[in-house]
Amino acid sequence: MTRFAQSALAALLAFCTPLAAPLGVTQAVQAADLAIYTDEDSSVCGEAWVLNKITDRFSYQVHHVPHLPDVQIVDFQRIHQHRYLPADDTWPIGRRYCGATVSLSDGGARTIWYLIEEGQGFASIGDNVEFCVSGFDRWMVYNGRCRVLR
Repeated sequence: MTRFAQSALAALLAFCTPLAAPLGVTQAVQAADLAIYTDEDSSVCGEAWVLNKITDRFSYQVHHVPHLPDVQIVDFQRIHQHRYLPADDTWPIGRRYCGATVSLSDGGARTIWYLIEEGQGFASIGDNVEFCVSGFDRWMVYNGRCRVLR
């Protein structure tokens, strides 16, 4: 379940609490776990929606940035989370820094670094993903060798 759907469900349950008791909804349903991420939970780095978003945006990048080879991401290996900065009062955006190795359609393998920003999707709905494949940051958006996303 996406974070937006979880938030909507939580808001619906909070709004309908006085109405839910007559319908037979118990307190256990109201106290449902909303999948809060912990430092040990790096599975979000390997979720399908994250990898699909990276693959689609990489395809767009190689077709619209001049002088990049026409390759596609074929597979992800060694996916890992190497840093997590949780949201708090001084920093309201939770961030996960992830890394992996991607196999490209030309047979090569490159290192990829990516960042998942919680609640920073379109119109603040969902999460945002920023990524950098080593050797493909032609305009130095993420500094040399993808340093910004490491």
